[in-house]
Amino acid sequence: MEIVEHQLIDPFEGILAAPVGGSDTGVLVLGGSSGRIEHERCRVLARAGVIALSIRWFGGPGQSQGICEVPLETFTPATERLRAEGAHRVGVLGLSKGAEAALLLAVLDPRIDAVVALSPTSSTWANLGPGRDGRTHPYRSSWTWHGRPLPFVPYDDAWTPEEPRGTAVAVRGWYECSLLTYADRARAAAVPVEEAEADLLLVAGGDDAMWPSLPFAEELAARRRAFDLPVRVITRPDAGHRPRLPGEGPAPVSTRFRYGGSHRADAALGAAAWPHILDILRG
Repeated sequence: MEIVEHQLIDPFEGILAAPVGGSDTGVLVLGGSSGRIEHERCRVLARAGVIALSIRWFGGPGQSQGICEVPLETFTPATERLRAEGAHRVGVLGLSKGAEAALLLAVLDPRIDAVVALSPTSSTWANLGPGRDGRTHPYRSSWTWHGRPLPFVPYDDAWTPEEPRGTAVAVRGWYECSLLTYADRARAAAVPVEEAEADLLLVAGGDDAMWPSLPFAEELAARRRAFDLPVRVITRPDAGHRPRLPGEGPAPVSTRFRYGGSHRADAALGAAAWPHILDILRG
């Protein structure tokens, strides 16, 4: 399908890709802790008939330099832009920290119609990187809503990685350790997906080395099912943290973190999820 692409500067930095002729379906595409604007993912979605918009939501001018007390209202102008482009149904597709934001938006903003959470978390976490004050500590929430920080799980700084210094690290154990250390905080920080009116799709790999996204997805799904609410979970035991959709190339190689999975397994998970992603976005 032929698409048209716009580079955006004001009121936010980003990309909008749309099928020629438009669409009544729009999706806000959120990357993870890299802060990357998801150009390639937007193009893939646009070729499938969806208006796709991705923005820079931290690390830009006037923004927090890390994922630290980021206002969830940051995403409202983007969803409004999708509706202005003709989308009657608006979803949010997020990866990792972007999935965390997408799930919270679904809980807090009833105008969100669908959420696709790739490698999700079931809890709100502490900041990754510095806030507006340039400080990383003390830990603060990743997110705010109407100026109030959301309850969060801090990180247990006593945890140490198993890998030798100077090699790529799997930090899944850090998240698992922190949940045990701060179990009382974790209960308050649980993402209440049972309150979300949006349709929900969860995609997670069993070999995720960044955080335990499959157990997180299963926990989210259990919360939904306890209230007889619909939810879909797509998984693959050998896939890692970065599922790749059909038409996307391999994820960038990292020398800092281990993500688990493999290009083949991550692509297979994305391929298995793809028809469900299009189905839930289109409603």
